Amino acid sequence: MASSLYLPSSLQKSSSLTTPSFISSSHCSSLFSSRVSMVSTDSRTKIFPQSSLRCDMAEPISVENVGNGKPNIQILNERIFPKFLESARNEKSVNKNGSRLKLFSGSANPALSQEIAWYMGLELGKINIKRFADGEIYVQLQESVRGCDVYLLQPTCPPANENLMELLIMIDACRRASAKNITAVIPYFGYARADRKTQGRESIAAKLVANLITEAGANRVLACDIHSGQSMGYFDIPVDHLYCQPVILDYLASKTICSNDLVVVSPDVGGVARARAFAKKLSDAPLAIVDKRRQGHNVAEVMNLIGDVKGKVAVMVDDMIDTAGTIAKGAALLHQEGAREVYACCTHAVFSPPAIERLSGGLFQEVIITNTIPVAEKNYFPQLTVLSVANLLGETIWRVHDDCSVSSIFQ
Repeated sequence: MASSLYLPSSLQKSSSLTTPSFISSSHCSSLFSSRVSMVSTDSRTKIFPQSSLRCDMAEPISVENVGNGKPNIQILNERIFPKFLESARNEKSVNKNGSRLKLFSGSANPALSQEIAWYMGLELGKINIKRFADGEIYVQLQESVRGCDVYLLQPTCPPANENLMELLIMIDACRRASAKNITAVIPYFGYARADRKTQGRESIAAKLVANLITEAGANRVLACDIHSGQSMGYFDIPVDHLYCQPVILDYLASKTICSNDLVVVSPDVGGVARARAFAKKLSDAPLAIVDKRRQGHNVAEVMNLIGDVKGKVAVMVDDMIDTAGTIAKGAALLHQEGAREVYACCTHAVFSPPAIERLSGGLFQEVIITNTIPVAEKNYFPQLTVLSVANLLGETIWRVHDDCSVSSIFQ
């Protein structure tokens, strides 16, 4: 059964304010929740982060009322923005005229860029990006960035090579326009899977891409949930590694799940550290591991399960879903071992074919992702829930900018 869609009643009224595309219910809680507590309510237990700030939301509306097989996408407009985020946004908006901060969006994920700018109380900078007939990319900034701290919002999602090249040219344009600092905000950092040599004569593409971004002129990189932490060491410039777990945890906190029924599952041995950290924040839930043997790229074979999931609600956690082979075969194994429900949680929804068929085949109660990568409407399915990381990225950009501003004073 698909989960409920929360639509505040005030959305039914007309508003002259701009409504961002995908602003999720993760705004309703603390941005950086580190612990989760349990409160008993009769026979069930509700999970919610300690010291979290909740917003007043309307009663849930059945997803069937939405129609067209649309996913569970939380929508929020400015008029009903949670008070604690609204006050922070207004405070920053007051001071925006005195700020030398500029935001520019590439063409990879303009909806997320618009949400980030809206949260920060800023306007996206004017930029002209076009393709020549032969596919070459042309970039021109249409406003001055001299002496400014520039933040370029561009994930390297599919088509990865085009979006990466566009980012490099944007960085070069800012450098030649005398920007003071250039920060590449990369919600999804492509090529991060090629981070080591597992066989002879392999390339380490993650290092190559890091060198390209550095040589293009970036002074700093801000990325979300890089595939492996060691990739940060490939950069010769500072890297801010942002974890999107709080957004997913806050969403799971809105659900009523018995604490004794919960188990966090890593779909492979390589994700154990990620799943363990997730389980610790989710009321210190038990951990299970799917033992997977990979036969080739994008081809996985599940062998067995380490841990007990019988009669439990299994939450599978990964950094990305590409073809969904690993997570789908893992979910099938969990059902064979007696799991009552299976949830899939990931930050980056790459969704290469045949991912949609595998994810919508009935193995999952819900597939929870973030909007670091835009999801095409044709890839929507009823079990899909999209959470926005705009508030998390916007707040991080402000803090990085404030730190850089303070550092420049003492230089």
